[in-house]
Amino acid sequence: MRSSSAPPDSALDGEGGSGRRAIPYKWELLVLLWVAFTFNQGDRQIYNNLLPQIQANLQMSNEQAGLVATVFTAIYGLLVPVSGYAGDVLRRKWVIIAALFVWSAATLLTGLAGGVIGLIVFRGLATGAGEAFYYPSANSLIGQLHQRTRALAMGIHQTANYLGVAISFVGAYVGELFGWRNAFYLFGGLGVAWALWMVFRMEDTPQPRDAAGGTRRPPVGEVLKYLAGKPTVMCLAVSFACHVFANIGYLTWMPTFLHEKYALSLTAASFWALSVHYAASALGVLVGGHLSDRLVIRRQAARMDFEWVGLLLSAPFLIWMAHANTLVVCLVASGLYGIFRGVYDSNLFAAPFDVTAPRYRSSMVGLVLSFGFIIGAAAPYLLGAMKKPWGLDAGITLLGIAYVVGSIAALVGLHGFFHRDFVPEETTGEEEGLR
Repeated sequence: MRSSSAPPDSALDGEGGSGRRAIPYKWELLVLLWVAFTFNQGDRQIYNNLLPQIQANLQMSNEQAGLVATVFTAIYGLLVPVSGYAGDVLRRKWVIIAALFVWSAATLLTGLAGGVIGLIVFRGLATGAGEAFYYPSANSLIGQLHQRTRALAMGIHQTANYLGVAISFVGAYVGELFGWRNAFYLFGGLGVAWALWMVFRMEDTPQPRDAAGGTRRPPVGEVLKYLAGKPTVMCLAVSFACHVFANIGYLTWMPTFLHEKYALSLTAASFWALSVHYAASALGVLVGGHLSDRLVIRRQAARMDFEWVGLLLSAPFLIWMAHANTLVVCLVASGLYGIFRGVYDSNLFAAPFDVTAPRYRSSMVGLVLSFGFIIGAAAPYLLGAMKKPWGLDAGITLLGIAYVVGSIAALVGLHGFFHRDFVPEETTGEEEGLR
């Protein structure tokens, strides 16, 4: 008898309502989500790549420029717990598609902004709100359909983060040729088109079962009580907050740092700031995901090891990058930072899934994201405020210190609470049917 949480027969047979599928559904789903996540990260980064041009055109100060990114991050952090709970109680297909449509439409409308208020409304509020509803439901679906290949599947999904950020230099190129507004029109329009395609290709996968074998909707109080009893999750949330603080600071100001320090064009600065780092990150995340899926068979806490090691080894290269004397040295440091950042990302949510029952995973992702992005929201404004008196090199050094703090938090979770919090994985039959 098939699990009550298994997808419909069409998914198990490799077919959906839209016709025969070329590959098993669990892998097609990963492709659909990977492309959506690529747009997610590309839309998010083009503002940072075009920041000098936007500042000059709209006569914005450094503090105002950083404030737009801070509002985006804060809205994301405030709404993502709601989206996490929505992923546990609503139909995740429609949560994901609606999120993609909203943030893509808001990206398109950002091109109409006439000043800092317009950027805050379209970029900060609308885009941030739309993006908040994607990640928890997407990871919940990946974790449900990929059990033995969880870290690898999540690692592949995470590479969309890197590619989306890396190819966002196209936005800088379009902006330099045709004006910054057209870059937002391009990326937003492509995202809306992909949302329409996903309507026809995604299956409406049922929610995971609870302990009694049902798919009831857990009340908010039950979810909060459950997660409050998982200190490992709390420690990993602190680690993630340190990572987000560093990552958002890097994404917001690194293109400007290279543009000003090495006299690069906006297109070149965006390309070098993102391509080397994220190509290396993609290598790190795929290697880390593959190795952790193999090692966790022998050591339950293997995924936790990848978390603290990745954060700790990222820190020195980020600091080295800030103080490099030549562009080549700076890019070498950026690449080495990327490899170990990818090692951390490979088990970003595969690790907390090891201590969270499937029924509460979307909510857990939402709460961890919320904490991380609320803390990380301070980074763009803080580095903007530090830029004039101390320079961006001092601000980037601060980001490296944040990684050290995050590594310590992950170690506390590993040695203090992990074995008590561990939840054995129960095979539901979904992966076998969708392989």
